[in-house]
Amino acid sequence: MILCLATSFSSDKVVIRVGAKHFTEGYILSEMLSQILEAKGFAVERKFNLGGTLVCFEALRNSEIDIYPEYTGTIAREILRLDNDLPFEQLDSVLNQKLGVRISRPYGFNNTYSLVVNPSVKLKTISDLKDHPDLKAGISYEFLKRQDGWDALAKTYGLSQQPVGLEHGLAYQALIENRIDVTDCYSTDGEIAVNNLVVLRDDKTFFPKYEAVSFYSAELQDEIVKEIDKLASSITESEMSEMNAAAIYGKKSFEVIANEFLLQKKIINIKYQMSNTEGDFVSKIVQHLILTFTALILAIIVAVPLGLWLYSRSQISNIILYIAGLLQTIPSIALLAVMIPLFGIGALPAIVALFLYAILPILRNTVNGLRNVDPLLKEVAASLGMSRMQALRFVEWPLAVPTILTGIRIAAVINVGTATLAAFIGAGGLGEYIVTGLALNNTEMILKGAIPAAILALVIEFIFEVIERKALPAHLRKR
Repeated sequence: MILCLATSFSSDKVVIRVGAKHFTEGYILSEMLSQILEAKGFAVERKFNLGGTLVCFEALRNSEIDIYPEYTGTIAREILRLDNDLPFEQLDSVLNQKLGVRISRPYGFNNTYSLVVNPSVKLKTISDLKDHPDLKAGISYEFLKRQDGWDALAKTYGLSQQPVGLEHGLAYQALIENRIDVTDCYSTDGEIAVNNLVVLRDDKTFFPKYEAVSFYSAELQDEIVKEIDKLASSITESEMSEMNAAAIYGKKSFEVIANEFLLQKKIINIKYQMSNTEGDFVSKIVQHLILTFTALILAIIVAVPLGLWLYSRSQISNIILYIAGLLQTIPSIALLAVMIPLFGIGALPAIVALFLYAILPILRNTVNGLRNVDPLLKEVAASLGMSRMQALRFVEWPLAVPTILTGIRIAAVINVGTATLAAFIGAGGLGEYIVTGLALNNTEMILKGAIPAAILALVIEFIFEVIERKALPAHLRKR
């Protein structure tokens, strides 16, 4: 279900793009910002599910979004690479001068990092972990390599555990099921109180303050800045924790949670009305297909002619195929992140990344399909007086088409699966359900995206299999 504000916007109004990291609290806070702006009559475009600090900040710096919720500790340590905290006014000034971005007054709560364990482990402080090197640690991917993350924390506290990387929501599930003994947490996580987990005290004061703020472009209009500042000093740590728990365990939508809080605090006075989301599901499938087939068609246009050109150029073709193979080894998330400074966020960088992944199977099968044509048939074509181009057109190409189609089929199936990751850079598609489901540890929502994606892959596989059979020359089809 989604929520709709009973306010109409004229087409000439400036659209404010609100971003959100892909975790529960990020969604809720971003929805609050969106509803505050909409209640004032501004048009808002939600760019949620963005994959972590790097993606969100690059999107803000490249004017792909105008605002998103962030934390002062993250800004100081991860973005400015400072070794110490700065007072709010000084931090705002440095950001404005160096990066052309600013921060609002804090929302009122400090969502600090820490480590969390089950009560049965019987630990109270992070220092206590040093005496228990056998405890299994599962740490979220972002925390593993942050400047204020696991490596620096382990060095400060002398910890010897070798943690495995886990998605934040799945790490909690593993902790509750005793498959790991310790994980990182945010102090406002909804899972902590509900599951009676113990947050270890940071007895060496390793972590800085993580006060929640609005992180926004310095070019944002004063009227907009005034509206988002309404969240200043309005949210306590316990209130944020309760809202996170309502999303994870109460199965409330982010929109409802945000709206109820804003009404309760009298920040806005407009109640949202629920609307049907069947059309939203269909639009996600359409977005997914557009991403997949736009990239696939572009790859066909480039790879097939290139394969024809490389066919008789063995040395060059090996080099080109090697380079195309290297592209396949780049992790999908890393490639998508690299695309942001070049193409921003949204569909374009996702299509470029999917295009690069589709190149290799099509190119390789085009070259190999032509090279594997029976040499005897090539000699027969030559003996009949066919020119090189005639032999390629009437003999080699028809026989290579099934192999080329196999490469296109492989590329299409790869793209369907990889396109789910495009949600991390705001490209939409079925991956949005998967990303949100991971944040909420909601298996039903994950499957809502995963199952249709799998079905699409199977349908595409079947369609191309039929096309490949039809493309075979008649005498080979009979055989």
